[in-house]
Amino acid sequence: MDRTTGGAPTRPPQGVAGAVLLLGVLLAGAAPLIPLAVLVYRYEPELLPLFAVPLAVLVAAWRIARDRARDQLTDPLTDLPNRQALLLAAQEAIAEHEQGYSVGLILLDLDRFRSLNDTLGHTAGDRLLVHIARRLHRALRSGGAAGTPTRESIDDVFAGLPRHYRRGRPMVARMGGDEFAVLLPGINYPDCLERVAKALIAELAAPIRLDGLLLVLEASAGVCVFPQHAQDAESLLRRADVAMGHAQRGRSGVEQYDETQDADTPYRIGLLGDLRRALETGEVQLHYQPKVAFDGRVVGLEALLRWERPGQGKVSPDEFVGLAESSGLMPRLTDYVLEAAVGQLAYWRDQGLQVQVAVNVSPRDVLNPGFAQRVAGHLVRHQVPAHALQLEITERLLLDDSRRAADTLAELRGYGVGMSLDDFGTGHSSLVRLRSLPVGELKIDRSFVSRMVADDHDAAVVRCSVELAHSLGLTVVAEGVEDDETWERLHCMGVDAVQGWLVSAALPPEQATAWLRVHRTGSPTVERLAATLPPGIKPAVQKVPGGKPAMPPVLPPTLPPVLPPVLPPVVQAVQAAQMEINAPGTQSWARTRPQ
Repeated sequence: MDRTTGGAPTRPPQGVAGAVLLLGVLLAGAAPLIPLAVLVYRYEPELLPLFAVPLAVLVAAWRIARDRARDQLTDPLTDLPNRQALLLAAQEAIAEHEQGYSVGLILLDLDRFRSLNDTLGHTAGDRLLVHIARRLHRALRSGGAAGTPTRESIDDVFAGLPRHYRRGRPMVARMGGDEFAVLLPGINYPDCLERVAKALIAELAAPIRLDGLLLVLEASAGVCVFPQHAQDAESLLRRADVAMGHAQRGRSGVEQYDETQDADTPYRIGLLGDLRRALETGEVQLHYQPKVAFDGRVVGLEALLRWERPGQGKVSPDEFVGLAESSGLMPRLTDYVLEAAVGQLAYWRDQGLQVQVAVNVSPRDVLNPGFAQRVAGHLVRHQVPAHALQLEITERLLLDDSRRAADTLAELRGYGVGMSLDDFGTGHSSLVRLRSLPVGELKIDRSFVSRMVADDHDAAVVRCSVELAHSLGLTVVAEGVEDDETWERLHCMGVDAVQGWLVSAALPPEQATAWLRVHRTGSPTVERLAATLPPGIKPAVQKVPGGKPAMPPVLPPTLPPVLPPVLPPVVQAVQAAQMEINAPGTQSWARTRPQ
């Protein structure tokens, strides 16, 4: 199969076709002169050479028009087709659409090219881009290097396609900056297009020697296919860009277009508008999930977002938080959460409930200038001490800009704000960078905790994480604890605190307040309360296996629902606490799980 890059839209006709076109232009332009030339030839033949001047002008005009058309469709640095040429080629390929025929597009972006360009200089960066363009062109023309057991060549991918899916000529284009595109007409399988993208990334990863330096480049790619993902050339390009952006954020290398990740679909545009309005009207709520130590101490609560869209029902936090991050609404959402959480902290402190609340923050927030001052402003406004607030960050922050992140987090720690590394084990962080971050707590992701009883590998990951964290002087919290056996294993491994349905669900502020009043540090124990009760009245206590703390008291059925005023006040306190903790929707600290 002939897989030469380029295409008709990018260059004026050459060879026989160009000669025919030139002859046509000359005939059309010289047509008005033909009668005059005949008369001159008949009566004054010595004047015929003068007709060469207008013919030369016509040839020059044709060449200028040809060069201008080429410049409009060609990238001047790499001599590859540019964005406009790619769109024209995609439109032509889509116009040829028939049953079983499709058009694939791969959009490639070099990772961290900007820092490399700034370090080596723009001249060296331009030479590097030219080298990459040639490498992509050569890879599609020759199929790239031979495949290995771990690396598939482009020829291997095309060889596995049916013959009728191997039509059309691929085109390599430069979109600007460090972005390149590959148009592949005739590929009907998105998975096959993804394999081609991976093969191209492998080609780009081969070492490049430039000015005595050996460079190894990494790239991210997004793939999109007509008509499965898009119905026209513009949409094909835009949605490939969406997929590429997702691949860059997720560090996954290659991603297919997924409508749920596209912020510009009608559904997500409407969702974004409703989210902006919900932040203005206070519809987005915070629920609080407790974190407890194995001796029963409440070590803190995590603030979790909840949003019920009017007329649409509940919206998943992953969905609307991801939308806010991709749309630029994240700073506003983070300020909203900080204001609500710090305000709740102030209320609890006024009620005598001394707890710490953890708030999840986006890496983009931490990297924004002035983030530490914004956090301090919320604390000062509500007169809440900094140690009462904890910020939870993810490992992705270590990959984005560890130096700037460390500076911002160090400033926050200087104020006294607590730091926690969330979802540990799911990213690709460096231990050196982990050691450099001023975090005091490490949270083991629920994906490992929930399977550690059934999977020895997950149990080993948890055990190693605990040992690593303790060696660095960090506190360890395990998320997603839902059964007694997981509790016991975590306790034996030395985990400091747990969080999950076994302890409590995430509670609205009112129910979280009732929960804290029962479990707050220093509150009377059930045994001490029982000692003060009149003879014959004894509260029943739920027995929990595994040595876990005792549950809130449950009064015996012999007591009336409403206690008479003659009973001692301590009995009324027990009854009031029991009524609060059994409020509708409240989860007790037993093995209570949602149905």
